[in-house]
Amino acid sequence: MPFTRITLRRGFSDPQIRQISDILQQTLEDEFAVPSHDRFQVFETLPDHQRVFDRHYKSGGRSDNFMQFHIIAGRPRTLEQKANLCRTLSSRLQAALDISPNDVMVIIQFNTADEWSFSNGRLLSEEDL
Repeated sequence: MPFTRITLRRGFSDPQIRQISDILQQTLEDEFAVPSHDRFQVFETLPDHQRVFDRHYKSGGRSDNFMQFHIIAGRPRTLEQKANLCRTLSSRLQAALDISPNDVMVIIQFNTADEWSFSNGRLLSEEDL
C-alpha cells in the first residue's frame, strides 16, 4: 500500500510522467511485492526556484532533472528490498528516460495499518475485525 509523492522539474511531458509512474509501479511490484492495482502516486512539478537542492551532496552531481521519490509504505521491508528498490528504480529511469542515477533521490518511510484509510472512514486495521 505505498503512497509516493514524486517531485520533479516542470517540463516533463504527460507521456514521460506516465512512463515514470509505470517504472515506479513496476519497481514497487518487483522489489516490494506490491500488488499491481495498488497504485497511489502524486506528481508535483515545480519551477526551479521552488526546488532547492545541493548539486553534489552524497551524489556525483545533480542536474536540473533531479527528482525525489517520497515513498510511504505500510509493512516494513528488508534492507535488501529497500536497496534493490533504489537501484532498480534508478537503472530503469536511466534506461528509459536517460535520467542519471545521480538525479534520483528516494526516501522510504513505513507506518502501520492504523495510519491508513483507503475509503469510507475505515482504518485499514479495522478491515480485519
